[in-house]
Amino acid sequence: MILVDDDVFTMLQADAEPLVDDVNSVLRRRLRASAKPVTRKPSKDRDLLPYLTDGRLEAGQVLHWRRRNLQRLHFATITAEGHLRLEDGREFSSPSGAAAAVAGYPYNGLKAWQTAGGQRICDL
Repeated sequence: MILVDDDVFTMLQADAEPLVDDVNSVLRRRLRASAKPVTRKPSKDRDLLPYLTDGRLEAGQVLHWRRRNLQRLHFATITAEGHLRLEDGREFSSPSGAAAAVAGYPYNGLKAWQTAGGQRICDL
């Protein structure tokens, strides 16, 4: 696993085209490497729209992520589109995208974000 610090991640985000690029595509462009399609396994962590549709979550509902070791508490609001909007206004189409933005490294958002009652998304 390769970890990047916050400054490098911020630079990569600045070069990224929203909803199109990932870290790999930005790095390939910066390194002038040939574009190579990335194959990924289908992910269940796309957005929260199915949770909104069946009533497990609601638009406007606030989720939290308590990071005990760091003594930090993060909040995110569910949008009508099934995205998560962080406190700083950044919006992510998946819970894991929001968790990674907060943590600075990949993190399973379905296990991180919880309802006010303490239920993780993956347990809903």
